[in-house]
Amino acid sequence: MPHMLLIVEPLGQRAERGLEGGKDAYARMVAFSEELAQAGLLMSVNSLSSSQKRLNKANGAPVVVDGPFAEAKEMVGGYFLLDTEDPAVALAWAERCPAAEWATVEIRGVGPCYT
Repeated sequence: MPHMLLIVEPLGQRAERGLEGGKDAYARMVAFSEELAQAGLLMSVNSLSSSQKRLNKANGAPVVVDGPFAEAKEMVGGYFLLDTEDPAVALAWAERCPAAEWATVEIRGVGPCYT
């Protein structure tokens, strides 16, 4: 089963670091992506925007709520999907991820929802 590194960052931290800080962080993340690709592990990578919507059809009809959501203190800012079945390998790469300096990096196995 592949493993995903989810970047869970505090709301507002992108604005706090400013444009130059953001460009530097982005460059470091791109370099990290390139290292993963060179190691033959990178399956997919994306940054996620902070614009949000939620959809729920629990009562049959779709209900859409626009974000931001007041109760949220953090957001998923992006992910790296790694081609490794070894959680120790995923953890070792998570430790090298620059985002670990300003966010939490969650390591999750990716597979069927019934396992």
